Amino acid sequence: MSRAEQPSRRTVLAVAVAAAATVTGGTGAAAAAGSATGSEPDDDAARTVDNRAWITYGDWRSGAHEGTRAVAGGRPGVVIGAPAGTTEYTDPHTGTTATWEYATWTSPVHRLAVPSTEVVASWNAHTPAGTWIQIELQGTYSDGTATPWYVMGRWAAGDGDIKRTSVDDQSDGKSTIWTDTFAIDDPSTGLRLASYRLRLTLHRKPGTKATPTVWRLGAMGSDVPDRFTVPASAPGLARELVVPRYSQEIHAGQYPEYDNGGEAWCSPTSSQMIIEYWGGRLTAEQLAWVDPSYADPQVCHAARYTYDHQYEGCGNWPFNAAYAATFDDLQGVVTRLGSLTDLETLIAAGIPAITSQSFLKEELTGAGYGTSGHLMTVIGFTAEGDVIANDPASPSDTAVRRVYKRREWENIWLRTKRYNASGKVVSGTGGVCYLYFPACPTARQRKALAAVGVR
Repeated sequence: MSRAEQPSRRTVLAVAVAAAATVTGGTGAAAAAGSATGSEPDDDAARTVDNRAWITYGDWRSGAHEGTRAVAGGRPGVVIGAPAGTTEYTDPHTGTTATWEYATWTSPVHRLAVPSTEVVASWNAHTPAGTWIQIELQGTYSDGTATPWYVMGRWAAGDGDIKRTSVDDQSDGKSTIWTDTFAIDDPSTGLRLASYRLRLTLHRKPGTKATPTVWRLGAMGSDVPDRFTVPASAPGLARELVVPRYSQEIHAGQYPEYDNGGEAWCSPTSSQMIIEYWGGRLTAEQLAWVDPSYADPQVCHAARYTYDHQYEGCGNWPFNAAYAATFDDLQGVVTRLGSLTDLETLIAAGIPAITSQSFLKEELTGAGYGTSGHLMTVIGFTAEGDVIANDPASPSDTAVRRVYKRREWENIWLRTKRYNASGKVVSGTGGVCYLYFPACPTARQRKALAAVGVR
């Protein structure tokens, strides 16, 4: 959880994107363009969110290869074949310059079904020691002009070769990259992103045979209208999933080099809960670096390996999804949902979700805090339709399970505008969530994911 009602770095950036004179703050996650409208959640989600992912052997063959090749099998992907050349990269966080072999894969152009004000990319990859990847986006605006190639992330599962990082100061005067999010600078002009393509650059140490393998690459485009309140949905499910419970608060002060320690670790703590729900486990060897006196060392591990060295935090959305996919047989995406009905669809299929929200203390009964941006894990619904959440902003693991009033929770999650403690208008997340699920979903899971727009 971000410190209560103190704007995060991404909040400050979101203010610039909002282009509204009264907006002076926002959430601890990338600014939303708006929230849900309409009383039909499925129609609403289809109208405001576009998801596209490249995941099949055919998908990988369809792109433009420069030194890469598609690989088949149970989990198709793209790897380095014969490198296209070498390049030098100076890591801005270490000052180290190194030479790397590289190869690229560029997706076909995807025309957005929802001309978008925001786009967030997601990827799932294996990057053995001596390798890393870069993800870029280039698009065409609704006025027919093109964006530059924007870097959406430089990523490795480990931190021994490069420091995983977002890239600041990318803008063309029409759009800007805010940490992990492409955003139109002034949506009120009507300008939208009409299409995009993604480019992967795979790197490895020269002369080696190592290669990254990218299994999933995609993006979520959205144009969610602004509003302070959203329509209420009717309860439709009573079910609770058994998800491990971890508190971020018991890690306060631990490893302050990762965003000042556990007080800010809501995202990796939530990620670790769902990873373990799906059976993901860390070995004693992987956890050997953690002080043995610390409880739940896997949470410390998740913080370290989701940390964005530019953003200086563990809340980079795609970095969390990519971390989840480093565990066997898991994949992860970032998307937006349109209602609690969407979450009920997922829970009914056994899929919990990590949601992003911001609120004043009095807006969420029983929370006991206010926040400018916080991630928690939705694990079910009561018979009355209230939300059962594993809230990492709890004093102990046993206190993590919470029940929040449906109407309050739905509104703080789906809205895009709210008032902060000073009475100023700030932004909400508009239904952002992370979804982690099996690499080979069951038929029921596939149907539920498809119902919320995820392939």
